[in-house]
Amino acid sequence: MSLADQYTYFLILAVSIIGPLALSFDKKVAFFSKRNAVFLSMIIPGIFYIVWDMIFTEIGIWSFNPRFITGIKGYNLPIEEILFFVVVPYCCTFIYECVRCYLPNLMDDKKIITAFRSAGLLFIVCSFFVTDKAYTFYTLLFSGTFISLFYLLPKMSKGFHTSAFLLSFLISLVPFFLVNGMLTSIPVVIYNNDQNMNLRIGTIPIEDTLYGMLLIMWNIAGFERKMMRKRK
Repeated sequence: MSLADQYTYFLILAVSIIGPLALSFDKKVAFFSKRNAVFLSMIIPGIFYIVWDMIFTEIGIWSFNPRFITGIKGYNLPIEEILFFVVVPYCCTFIYECVRCYLPNLMDDKKIITAFRSAGLLFIVCSFFVTDKAYTFYTLLFSGTFISLFYLLPKMSKGFHTSAFLLSFLISLVPFFLVNGMLTSIPVVIYNNDQNMNLRIGTIPIEDTLYGMLLIMWNIAGFERKMMRKRK
């Protein structure tokens, strides 16, 4: 194992954030000026995801290849995995803000909101057909529950632009497939296929798309609430 190998995960994260960080100073989006709202919105979903990750690592749902991490850990999670929950939300919230700023006339169609809410209920129903697959079950259940509650509770969804979120998520899938493709093909992250559907997009478990969507949506929802308070 070379010293360079140990920085693989860290370098993937560093390369991922360079573009959004550099473009954060664009005058139209002015994303860097919103950094307090961005980072504060990461706290609650970050804690949830880190605990979720710790539990799943502990019980063997996935693991991390020691060859490609620095070895610095927070309990059983590599420091790089913890940084993942900062880098990914930052990049994806940046994409969302770009969509909002550069497409100001994008309408938040009620039909789209209804379809997305219905998808949340469908995720919950589907989760109970895969209770033997821990990653699939919990990803469907958590995502479906969050989406359903999100639209039932006005305080949660206030200021949130569903159409802009869905468009930004689709755009985010491009870097997502590149970054996650590297993490799963090297592999840095190793999955226990007994605990997922073993359906892959390249080398990426299909569950990762929903896992990522929940993380991004939760962060953006928090960001929008904080920005609304700031505007008052």
